[in-house]
Amino acid sequence: MSNNIQPYSYTPSSFRLKYCCDLDKDVLSSNFEKRGWTHVGQDEDWNFYWASVVTVKAMFNSLESHYRLNDYQVINHFPNHYELTRKDLMVKNIKRYRKELAKEGNLIAERDDNGIFKYLDFIPVTYMMPADYNLFAEDFKKDPNSTWIMKPAAKAQGKGIFLINKISQIKKWSKDKWSGISAPLGREAYVISKYIDNPLLIGGKKFDLRIYILVTSYRPLKCYWYRLGFARFCTVKYTSSANDIDNMFIHLTNVSYQKQSDDYNSVHGGKWTIENLKLYLESTYGKEITDKLFDDIAWIIVHSLKGVSSVIINDKHCFECYGYDIIIDDNMKPWLIEVNASPSLTSTTSSDRIMKFKLISDIINIVIPNGEIPDAKNNNKQPTSEALGNFDVLYDEELAAQELSDEDYKKQKVKGGIVPIISKNIKDFKNKQSVTWR
Repeated sequence: MSNNIQPYSYTPSSFRLKYCCDLDKDVLSSNFEKRGWTHVGQDEDWNFYWASVVTVKAMFNSLESHYRLNDYQVINHFPNHYELTRKDLMVKNIKRYRKELAKEGNLIAERDDNGIFKYLDFIPVTYMMPADYNLFAEDFKKDPNSTWIMKPAAKAQGKGIFLINKISQIKKWSKDKWSGISAPLGREAYVISKYIDNPLLIGGKKFDLRIYILVTSYRPLKCYWYRLGFARFCTVKYTSSANDIDNMFIHLTNVSYQKQSDDYNSVHGGKWTIENLKLYLESTYGKEITDKLFDDIAWIIVHSLKGVSSVIINDKHCFECYGYDIIIDDNMKPWLIEVNASPSLTSTTSSDRIMKFKLISDIINIVIPNGEIPDAKNNNKQPTSEALGNFDVLYDEELAAQELSDEDYKKQKVKGGIVPIISKNIKDFKNKQSVTWR
């Protein structure tokens, strides 16, 4: 792959944007064809590249010469996006972020009398395996009736996941997997987390939320929330019985897994739109509680992004569409489970295909304004409301800072840096007061 691509000249009347894509997904190709773009190979001159994470890793591998992009090129992953999307690194970075805020005396990192973060307690207790095995074992002994969930750090679609409720189960597994906890380096990394065993149920079934978040910059942080996300339901009613601990149709919401169930419904795909979920929650629990729930989810997303903003390589040619997985417990508290770098673009139903086509279309309209040639030197323009489509601005660090005068900002920083997260001037959030985000 050449890294010395030369600029080319064009005239607005004849220019056709050139794209490259190494994923065979209809919602991608349909969007490119609709715009009349020209398909080229990865070694040719391209403007827009929707690449797999494997391709991006090869392009930006720090062990080799850094792949230099021209100002007229954009690509759909940041070089080290995995700082958020690998399960172990996500937890590591959020823990580091909390420690840094606490060290600064930031009130956001305040803890309660039990040592639990008041505002940043949004990931389950998690340990890295096998490195943290002793810490996990000590924690398990404190609550021997607890259930834990084991996941490969770098896999998706529910692969390799299982639950345990006895210490002997993980001892046996580790012996089979690694020939003992002290196995040599190079083994596959896992995380083990306290299982959310009191999930909010609808129709007796467990579900989680898939929320799409577009990030166009990390420094300053600028991200967008896609309104057309959905809830994914299990096909079998939930039970916390130890007898059903191995039935993943009860516990895993991944569509790729639930499709294998005899009870899977191919018409609706086991999904609800976020809009329908909100209507259900409002009618069941009230609008105030529902609004607070989604405020809390927005808070989680923004702080998870801020947790990695200092370590992500903020390449101006890059953007990212993350798939956030959120579980709600029966106390209406949301939990961040994981963040996906390549959320599935496979369509399971006709409505699913329409939604994902719109998702890609809206992303392109934001990162390629007016369908014009990209310009990485001048990519700070605010998208118009028309260009946003089904996206809402979730957080714009520059706009948030502008809400306060210099004097007020300094006073807030002295108190611990409690500043508005979402701009009060942004559509759909204009009525929210700063206190919501404290």
